[in-house]
Amino acid sequence: MHPYESILIILISGGLVVVSVVMLDKMKLDDCVGAVSVHLTCGIFGTLVVGIFGTAAGFGQLVNQLVGVLVIGAAAFGAALLIFTLINKSMGLRVSPEQEREDLDSHEHGIRGYTITYA
Repeated sequence: MHPYESILIILISGGLVVVSVVMLDKMKLDDCVGAVSVHLTCGIFGTLVVGIFGTAAGFGQLVNQLVGVLVIGAAAFGAALLIFTLINKSMGLRVSPEQEREDLDSHEHGIRGYTITYA
């Protein structure tokens, strides 16, 4: 990968993380530190873009990267589902309805993590 390609990827990822945060917020999915936007959204984008700009770039490499994302995603989802199910059955996972309405950023950290306002 050439340096100019990595700069392009960084710029796109910077915009993508903001769009992802706003979309998750509009969907009322609370991600108190933006981890989903940074690690999942931009991680998938970064992995797929290797198939476009990488030294072995091409359609075949892009498909390989996509298969990798899907396989790792399925494994991570399955493991997380098992772990969270066990935690939920043993001690519970939910915060109180009041904390949920307030938003977890304010409850856990005392401030909003993202102060983006939109109509």
